[in-house]
Amino acid sequence: MTPHDVHSSHHETECHGVSTDLADYFLTRRQLIGRIGMGMGALALPHLLDPRDLVAAPAKAGGAPKGPLSPKAPHFAGKAKAVIHIFAQGAPSHIDTWDPKPMLTRMDGKAIQGKEIALGSPFTFSKYGQSGLEVSSVFAKTAAHADDLAVIRSMWTDIPAHEVATVFMNTGSLRLAKPSMGSWLVYGLGTENQNLPGFIALRSGNLPLGGAMNYQSAFLPGVFQGTSIDTRAPSVPQMIQNIRNSYLSGKEQRRQLDFVHQLNELHAHNLQRDAALETRLESYEIAFRMQAEAMDAFDINKESAETRAAYGSTDQGKQLLLARRLVERGVRVVQVWHNGWDHHQQLQTRLAQKAGEIDGPLSALLSDLKQRGLLDSTLVVWGGEFGRKSTRDRNGYDVPGRDHNARAFSVVLAGGGIKGGTVHGATDEFGSAAVQDKVHPHDLHATILHCMGLDHEKLTYRFNGRDFRLTDVAGNVVKPVLT
Repeated sequence: MTPHDVHSSHHETECHGVSTDLADYFLTRRQLIGRIGMGMGALALPHLLDPRDLVAAPAKAGGAPKGPLSPKAPHFAGKAKAVIHIFAQGAPSHIDTWDPKPMLTRMDGKAIQGKEIALGSPFTFSKYGQSGLEVSSVFAKTAAHADDLAVIRSMWTDIPAHEVATVFMNTGSLRLAKPSMGSWLVYGLGTENQNLPGFIALRSGNLPLGGAMNYQSAFLPGVFQGTSIDTRAPSVPQMIQNIRNSYLSGKEQRRQLDFVHQLNELHAHNLQRDAALETRLESYEIAFRMQAEAMDAFDINKESAETRAAYGSTDQGKQLLLARRLVERGVRVVQVWHNGWDHHQQLQTRLAQKAGEIDGPLSALLSDLKQRGLLDSTLVVWGGEFGRKSTRDRNGYDVPGRDHNARAFSVVLAGGGIKGGTVHGATDEFGSAAVQDKVHPHDLHATILHCMGLDHEKLTYRFNGRDFRLTDVAGNVVKPVLT
């Protein structure tokens, strides 16, 4: 399988859209010496290299050349066209949110699993919807959408260390720096809106653990990497800084970019393509196009007061409203970072507070997407990097919390391609380990790609002599959660 199978154009060497006569105007030093020798032809060189000749060349239809972000056909007809991935960084406790354990509650304060002391959930679980999906009281508003939700209760991962596990959940790699899931999706499908990045990561303040590795493109062309936006900025111009050029008109910027693109095509024709150069030029192109649309897309004040009130005025409310506005405008992948789920102490108060930050906005997002006819084409994913133990953490025994647990956690799915009101897999009676229909991050990634119409075994990229993919050499689609 070659990258051409997924419509990649990075290996092309033709000088598309540039006259072969013009191509003769730009030569390498070796080509130049070979052609003119010691003759008098060099006298004509200043005229031949006049950039005005290139600028005057007719531009391609629509302005800039068709780029790698242009929409591409999926492997098959997927149900979803966009993904909103809400990453609960810090590892939320599955036992206190989506995976009820009545036996653990009965054993609260007693020794289990050796000398460990059981910590029953301080929260109550209730059944919601026609499906009777059991959800914790901390997600009561989201639970109103129970019949649209699929909960995978049997997730497990390899290492219970925050930074490693966070990057793993986003890239499928524990060691080698590999492309993020969002980058793979944009590489395979392009994006519907050429005036905005195909993959946008929304964060509130600092970078998440693992930093930009979570939305990197790694060995994929840089144009597929995520664009990180700090949504805590008080205004749109501060949120997306330097988006406008105060010194040049749009027409003049367009002429300059067309000229630079033509120079690059000639360079590629005479030598070879330079990935770093192409990435930089593509970023210039995207930044230019963003001037027309980004200011509008990120301005939530253009929403009605009723809509803004539904999402709330919190950081997460702002992020999820932005996420809806972005997918509505054709952005392929929006990742929302919600940090602070590492609860070794004060579980009862801190988890309730953290869940309260996202519960209302997530409920509003699902309602808004459904009302606008977008839920069937938008895959919504909520989850963290691993789960928590069923026993009291030894730190903060008087105000108990839970320690890390890689053997069990939950992920929630809704929207495009998802069978609502579904529970998949199970943990043991204490929630300590996944024991039935276990799902690994590779399986989750394969399932998300499937919803988008991509076969995870066919979405590959050749690097260092071998074909790489998001799911490495593993991964199975979790079919029971699919329509």
